[in-house]
Amino acid sequence: MQVEIKIDGSYLEPKIIILTASVTEDVNDIVRRLSEEAPRIISGKKSGKIEVLEQADFIRVYANEGKVFAVTSKGEYALRLRLYELEERLDARQFVRISNSEIINLKKVDHFDFSITGTICVEFSTGAKTYVSRRYVAKMKKILGI
Repeated sequence: MQVEIKIDGSYLEPKIIILTASVTEDVNDIVRRLSEEAPRIISGKKSGKIEVLEQADFIRVYANEGKVFAVTSKGEYALRLRLYELEERLDARQFVRISNSEIINLKKVDHFDFSITGTICVEFSTGAKTYVSRRYVAKMKKILGI
């Protein structure tokens, strides 16, 4: 993909033109990202206080007993969003769903262990572990280029 920027004082606001031979999934993704509003805030509750959370701080997000929790280096926060709503807000290049109840931050993963047949053990830089459900193993291998 080529990126070109032209500076022209006659434009009062930026104008984006996409030139392509065909509309691909990448082109649709670019259009969607450019059309999105400013990132929406994600807030979490911990010890009776509500804090604004940064996506980059998330290690994992999981659902348990009808509630959604985000694990960060600062601790665990209860979220008011559903897991699918959170998945829409999170950066798809950094976060991946590994089961029906969990999303992980790939940048916080230390390594993946494939020694267990039928699943993948994910070990985070914090030492915590979780597992990719069998339904998501093929997707995870594709993301990892295996």
